[in-house]
Amino acid sequence: MPVHKGIKVIAENRKAYHDYFIDEKFECGIVLSGTEVKSLRMGKVNLKDSYVTVKEGEMWLIGVHISPYEMGNRFNLDPMRTRKLLMHKKEIIKLFSKIKLEGVTLVPTKCYFKDGKVKFEVGLARGKKDYDKRDTLAKKQAQRDIDRAMKNQNR
Repeated sequence: MPVHKGIKVIAENRKAYHDYFIDEKFECGIVLSGTEVKSLRMGKVNLKDSYVTVKEGEMWLIGVHISPYEMGNRFNLDPMRTRKLLMHKKEIIKLFSKIKLEGVTLVPTKCYFKDGKVKFEVGLARGKKDYDKRDTLAKKQAQRDIDRAMKNQNR
């Protein structure tokens, strides 16, 4: 797990970059229990197939699986429960208006510790069509081939 200037990345949602064009990214906090934080410290989180919704002026994270902490016994909560995300009210209203007008969605792209606190990076995402996904894969493969050829050339 890479560490950058007080940031320790716990998990990344690579599938989000495959399925969506990420236009903007926002950082937000999250409301968690103590055993969930301990489980996150061990890196036991899955962001795949998760999304963010806005209800009554609050942001909610849905579909994130935080595995139960082994030593937590009765204090463990449901691993798939809906969790509240923390952002300023103005930012939430701005995001909600973009979601309603532009037909985009909010997807969690990264989970990390920043100065000892758990943060989520949420991306404003537009869905990719199948041909966009194929085009992206073709570009990655071409770049990989170029890098491989350059590496072999330098030998």
